[in-house]
Amino acid sequence: MTLYGFVRRIRRPVRREHAGTSVQLMLLSFAASVGATRLILELTGYPRLASGELHIAHVLWGGLLLFAAALLPILFANRWVYTAGSLTAGVGAGLFMDEVGKFITQSNDYFYPAAAPIIYAFFLLTVLLYLEMRRPRPRDARAELYMAMEGLEEVLDRDLEAHERQVLEARLRHVAETAEAPEMVRLAGALVEYLRSDAVRLAEDNPGWFEVISRWWTAWETRWLTRRRGRAVLAGGLAALGAMGVARSLPVWTAATHPERVGALLGPLVAAGRIAGGRALAWFEAWLVLEGIVGLILIVAAVAVFVRREQAAIAAGRLGLMLSLTVVDLMVFYFDQFSTILLATVQFMALIGLHGFRRRYLRPRRWEDAE
Repeated sequence: MTLYGFVRRIRRPVRREHAGTSVQLMLLSFAASVGATRLILELTGYPRLASGELHIAHVLWGGLLLFAAALLPILFANRWVYTAGSLTAGVGAGLFMDEVGKFITQSNDYFYPAAAPIIYAFFLLTVLLYLEMRRPRPRDARAELYMAMEGLEEVLDRDLEAHERQVLEARLRHVAETAEAPEMVRLAGALVEYLRSDAVRLAEDNPGWFEVISRWWTAWETRWLTRRRGRAVLAGGLAALGAMGVARSLPVWTAATHPERVGALLGPLVAAGRIAGGRALAWFEAWLVLEGIVGLILIVAAVAVFVRREQAAIAAGRLGLMLSLTVVDLMVFYFDQFSTILLATVQFMALIGLHGFRRRYLRPRRWEDAE
């Protein structure tokens, strides 16, 4: 085959239907892997699996899991491969990235201060990828047919349920109505006829544990999490996070009258080698100042929720939490290393809560909703 012929065979990539879920699983397993590794090493006193000249670092296990994650979709075509590969890739990447301090320093310093911010920045970039995967996409006939073919795997596994068949038929009808290529129209029509025939056996609706939990959560949220209670939860959470930020920044604002407060904060950081020069001290001051500013923004958002200025509250809350997650927490990870994992998790949950409240109560009303 000539180079021109090979290039012509390269087609525009098509996003998988459940790509966002796969990236989400990888994110969760990555975060759990890094957090669990640091916690276990801290509790066990950072043991070394070594014998003579050999030292078995957990980066090797991470590389092995990453190789397994790449190998799975090469060897198998089942849909469960994507779930297994996402979890394996997330854990492997977590074990691999956890030792980034050794990779970027000549002294192989596992506790290098910049290691934690690098790991966190890598996590944030993957979050951006996840958000991109969740964005709605235009309904292209070729992409829809790709997804329909993927959905037909349920027929082969005899696991096709009634609602899944309805989705497949709607997708194939869209292809038949919009595709320009006649072969795609014929294929879609033939598949619709096959799905409607007696040859297709439907499986009973037997939801898995994840779907059971999702249904339970949806029912609980609909019944108990009313708009009034949602406002109360948001106002309380934003106020608490804002108060924490303002409290942590007070030593900088009161340095002229209470210099001992700054000394109490700087002492442990200087002893740990986090602050060893004027530039590091300037970054430390910038961190606390930004922490206070973000805290004030979150308090303003909490007040706006309390007085029912919900749109303004959502905008201010998102601004404060995004600044905290993308800028402030990077500095916190440098100075405090992994002690802020729990706080960052709470901030992520608060941001998800804001989006959920906006989607449920503040989503613009579409014309078809009025019917």
